[in-house]
Amino acid sequence: MALHETVTPGPERRKTRAAMAAILLGLGAVAAGIGVGPGRIAGGPHITMSSKDSNAAAPPRAVQQPIACEKLPNVPGKSITTLLVEFPPNAFTPRHRHPGSVTAYVTKGVLRSQLNDGPVGTFGVGGTWFEPPGTIHSMVENPSPTEPAEIMAIFVADSDCGVLTIFDD
Repeated sequence: MALHETVTPGPERRKTRAAMAAILLGLGAVAAGIGVGPGRIAGGPHITMSSKDSNAAAPPRAVQQPIACEKLPNVPGKSITTLLVEFPPNAFTPRHRHPGSVTAYVTKGVLRSQLNDGPVGTFGVGGTWFEPPGTIHSMVENPSPTEPAEIMAIFVADSDCGVLTIFDD
């Protein structure tokens, strides 16, 4: 079963963030109950990321698929979360940040990414970037009009396995 959740601006976004956190925490409990192991998310939900309401002119949105969230036993209070993030052709994710450290590894296609006010980088399969906590991710986009792109994103953040993407209003 796939779950689609859209992140929208303002008060609605706060409600959606809380819903996503509850979903992720609930899936961890469900996964533990089916023998996958505590904290693991087996076949987790698809979570659509966007800071805009849906409309015909909006570009496609990136879709997150949580893979796992594990507490780090040697780093009290922190967890490592792994996500696949799918970018349909022409997908665009606007300015946002993450509450922890992030490493992104391109597994499919080509992505353009900009951190803070730095240069826009172009990353193909095998390309990687790192974002320290609180870094402004000015944008990330799939410039291809026909080919999808995908990253594996690995987050080290607080142990609540909660919201990992915070959009600026």
